[in-house]
Amino acid sequence: MLPTELVKLTALMARTSGNVDMKIGLIDGPIFTDHADLAKDRLREIPGQNGAACTQANSTACLHGTFIAGILSAKRGSAAPAICPDCTVLIRPIFSEKTLGREHMPSATPQELAAAILECINAGARVINLSLALAQPSVKGEQVLEEALNQALRRGVLIIAAAGNQGTLGSSAITRHPWVIPVVACDLRGRPINESNLGGSIGMRGLSAPGDSITSLGAGGQTLTLGGTSVAVPFVTGTIALLWSEFSTATAAQIKLAATRASAPRRAAVVPPLLDAAAAYQSLLTAN
Repeated sequence: MLPTELVKLTALMARTSGNVDMKIGLIDGPIFTDHADLAKDRLREIPGQNGAACTQANSTACLHGTFIAGILSAKRGSAAPAICPDCTVLIRPIFSEKTLGREHMPSATPQELAAAILECINAGARVINLSLALAQPSVKGEQVLEEALNQALRRGVLIIAAAGNQGTLGSSAITRHPWVIPVVACDLRGRPINESNLGGSIGMRGLSAPGDSITSLGAGGQTLTLGGTSVAVPFVTGTIALLWSEFSTATAAQIKLAATRASAPRRAAVVPPLLDAAAAYQSLLTAN
């Protein structure tokens, strides 16, 4: 089974590849923008401390950013899921290319993340993809981050965030915020993978999505196969971007409700339900 089939995304992808007005904020590593399978004309740089393009193709930051971008914005027919190739991806690099290796999930401080979120909002992002973890948490830093997330709520910008890969019960300053949709990684049977964090707020407001042995684009032109909650996030982000492309007059709250199926009663559980793109589409069709 393909990962997109697990979350019933195939029919929605056949219906639409998104549109240029649907802007996705990608706060991640820089991207190997010359990859032949990337829809390069849909990539836009948000000026920051780092450039949008990779300078070191073997860096963790470049590999991670390119991989996530491939899930969202590769050309249809490539090895990557290629969910929303006609959406505009706003690239806001936040990870340094100085770190080598292949950590599952690069990290950013709360202050760095808050600044990046505000820049994406001001650049017109409708949905923001956070395939990352928090480093150096502090009370002051988390207050700054909470205000940035509150600003996203006020501006109607959806935030999709990784639950984390520590295999623990609990939440972070990102995933406990009521506006954020936390994402748990599951295998192709829909079962959470062992390293995925779970928790009450994650189970109540989040979604599960494919995050086990996912193939997408690598830096330098090849493909990679990776797993973890950071890999699962763009399946939810891409689905929301496609839904919003189809139902352009829907509010952020309506899109969020349809995607998370919040209208259906949820049991108190630490594992969130599986993303169901077909059910979300039908919900919006009925509402509109």
